[in-house]
Amino acid sequence: MRRTAVRIGALFSGDPSHPDHPAFLEGLAALGYVEGRNLSIDARFDGGHLDRLPVLAAELAAAPVDMIIAMGAVHRRAAQQAAPGVPIVFAAVVDPVAVGLVAEAGRPDGNATGVTTFDPDEAQEGLRLLRTLIPDVRRLAVLGDAGVPDALPNVARAAAAAEGLIAQVHLLRGLDDLEDAFAAMRAARADAFVGLGVPIVRVHGARIAALAWAARLPTLLARDAAAFGPLLACGTSFAAASRNVAKLVHRILRGERAGDIPVERVVRPELVVNLDLAREFGFVIPPAVLGRTTHVRAAG
Repeated sequence: MRRTAVRIGALFSGDPSHPDHPAFLEGLAALGYVEGRNLSIDARFDGGHLDRLPVLAAELAAAPVDMIIAMGAVHRRAAQQAAPGVPIVFAAVVDPVAVGLVAEAGRPDGNATGVTTFDPDEAQEGLRLLRTLIPDVRRLAVLGDAGVPDALPNVARAAAAAEGLIAQVHLLRGLDDLEDAFAAMRAARADAFVGLGVPIVRVHGARIAALAWAARLPTLLARDAAAFGPLLACGTSFAAASRNVAKLVHRILRGERAGDIPVERVVRPELVVNLDLAREFGFVIPPAVLGRTTHVRAAG
């Protein structure tokens, strides 16, 4: 069988049903790339276990592949360590300069470029929306991932302080930490719950949202976690970034050097409001918030 022209390796969070994966394939298809005809894709999924990434990346390096797509900062680092000479395109990262993924956004240098959805105003805007619905909120329980850079927890702390709120941050090392984390939230008498856009929340959001509901904590999650049923979900979808990753892949395949391509910033904020949960909690959604809502979740 004839080898296709290009073999792309990919490291994704979760499993093939995660929004990043189909969005990336859609982006490639829009540019005329069809798997089995003019490229092949060797995709590996971490299943929510970041400790698997070094092995998965090593498998891609041994395949070998001509390029690696890394959907996350930890994924990008694993790819760099396993295949230092292979072009890398990353997404689903916060500030790629701040977390040390590239030297500078305008000229990344090295063998990597990518897409970021980071908006420094997003965290505080989400908390303002939460306060609009819950004026007496004071104590926030914030859930993050101990396996990734601490940029998002730091942003959450700063945003909470700017809004006059107290943020208690819980960083999970694994799912076994969940029950203890929620016990600590109850003990601290948290008024609301914020799940950051990190791998463990993105992959296991259904269980996390269920625990938050059981604890009667109004929940704010990232945009892609709206399917898990939080009260509010806001921000830019990582799926939008994944489609733009395909455009960077196209540029590299046409001969551009990854390190010469500026990191793209995709900011398309959306707001999802769960009207059913608002009624359950007894919250009234002001017209001004509904007017900004891009999607409304409600039964029947």
